[in-house]
Amino acid sequence: MPAFLRWILRQGPANPIAVRLVQNGSRRSRHLYIRASYLGVLIVTLLWLLLLNAGQGALTYRQLAGAGANAFTWIAYLQVLLICVLAPVFMGGAIAQEASPRTWEVLLTTPLTSAEIVLGNLFGRLFFVLALLVASLPLFALTQYYGGVPGTAVFASYLVAGCAALLVGALAIALSVSRLVGKRAFFVFYVCIVSYLGVTLAVDRFMVGSNMGQSGGGGVTYMTALNPFLALHALLNPTTYPTAPAGQYEGVRAWMLETPVKFWCIGSALLSAVFMGMSVFTVRTGGLHMVGSDESGVPLLQRLRGRKPSEQGGHRAPKHVWTNPIAWREAASRNSSAGKVIARYAFLAAGLIFALVLLWLYHTGSMSHAAFQFAIVATVWGELAVISLVAINTAATAISKEREDGTLDLLLTTPLTASAYLMGKLRGLVTYLLPLLVVPIGTLMLVGLYVLVGGFGRPGGVEVSVTVGGAARPIPVVLPEIGLIVTLVTIPFMAFCVMVGLQWSLKSKGTLGSVVGAVGVVGAIAAVVGLCGWQASPLSALSPVTAVSAGAGPDTALAGVMDQLGPAGARLVLVVGAAVSALIHGGVCYGIHTSMVRTFDMTVRKLAGNK
Repeated sequence: MPAFLRWILRQGPANPIAVRLVQNGSRRSRHLYIRASYLGVLIVTLLWLLLLNAGQGALTYRQLAGAGANAFTWIAYLQVLLICVLAPVFMGGAIAQEASPRTWEVLLTTPLTSAEIVLGNLFGRLFFVLALLVASLPLFALTQYYGGVPGTAVFASYLVAGCAALLVGALAIALSVSRLVGKRAFFVFYVCIVSYLGVTLAVDRFMVGSNMGQSGGGGVTYMTALNPFLALHALLNPTTYPTAPAGQYEGVRAWMLETPVKFWCIGSALLSAVFMGMSVFTVRTGGLHMVGSDESGVPLLQRLRGRKPSEQGGHRAPKHVWTNPIAWREAASRNSSAGKVIARYAFLAAGLIFALVLLWLYHTGSMSHAAFQFAIVATVWGELAVISLVAINTAATAISKEREDGTLDLLLTTPLTASAYLMGKLRGLVTYLLPLLVVPIGTLMLVGLYVLVGGFGRPGGVEVSVTVGGAARPIPVVLPEIGLIVTLVTIPFMAFCVMVGLQWSLKSKGTLGSVVGAVGVVGAIAAVVGLCGWQASPLSALSPVTAVSAGAGPDTALAGVMDQLGPAGARLVLVVGAAVSALIHGGVCYGIHTSMVRTFDMTVRKLAGNK
């Protein structure tokens, strides 16, 4: 075999690290269940869409083509969504690997080059994501029998999904090699990906709603080329979401607005190559953590702070501990470092400043009623999503982390009961989350107060019209009581997220598995409850997402209820629904707590010794 070909194979298919990862991962039942679930979801969704769009009776070829094209469009969106959700799960092991420095020490003593170590980790973990895409290709080929779906669109959608997976994988490997993060950074990595997708989608919808898109204001925006969902939307909907005419722009702007799909694919590939190049240069230098180290091995940051890692801090004054020490420890230890305190206050300041900016834009007339409602809903949704993921992550690692470092064994020798231990975890974590909830709830209260006082004389007022009994009646653009309603719904929901995370943390062997399982359970339940509340207006307050949508857009979300009960009746139904939601989530939390207390000793003994 030629030396060049042998060198090429060692970078990818024949790379020892890639071969080991593929062989070990193929034997894990978790990966099998993920692959089976992925294909099962796609198959069921495709069949349901075909039956829904085909209808009954004889169909013309044109109708069959339309049914096939519509089914393909939705299944393509679903595939990109699943890839964005599953790619971080498969790549999470690369980030968790950094938490064990001995793994890197062993790798660096082998004859493998830096490029082989980095590329082996990337291709070995990316293999499972690409295998999902290849496995679904026959399913997409079935849509060709109906017509209306060009083959180029099928392969282009696969290219968009594959580039998204490549970028996620390269970023995960870069984080792993940097040595700046550990196991728990998998959650931050996941949150950053979800937040990036959500923010770019919201900005694009805002720009389109403000007629800032191309081809008449409703076309692509600069965000289209930066988001795989928007790039796929531009590919599959060239009529309703058109690109800029060819030759209208020059340089990078032409790529982004005239060919957003090409820009996304090439841009994500180049960015992945940059991450890989950085990883190759830092893998043998101790990562970015040791950049600027002196001869003694002390990093630059610690030298600037004037102390060495081995130096101990000074004496601390004693602190008052709550009645339940577990609750105090969970609430206090989460903000024990300066970085965490800065991050919390930065989140509070940024959220409240952004809310004031939205109010100012709306007050000056720069935003219409509909644009203001959309901006409030998108902002609060994003903030609640981040806080929910924080709640799940902190709870899902609260017990499993103590089991891994041996702290749980010490706590079990104290007089604390299982009930006190779990209730302390719940109370402490909810207390830790309350300052974060000030951002979305404070935003809604500021908006509600602004509407309550009449918008301080805003030109055009702060009311919209809704049809009630065949006549148009004015209602506030945002319900003044929305802050109280969302508070009543959100705090019990966060407690529910914490209890689910604690349950998975108790029965899982490691932190990574508990986080992934808890996110999956809460996501599935929240999606089902949200869909029920979305379709049935009287149930809008069952979920924080639908409660925000109903309160910040009552003219559309509560139109059906207002037509039957009037504005006052619809607002009363929303308040009652919020109280019912609080009772339901509280009852579920009590049930989970009771079940965990009953099986606590058996579960702890079963997993004793797992680290």
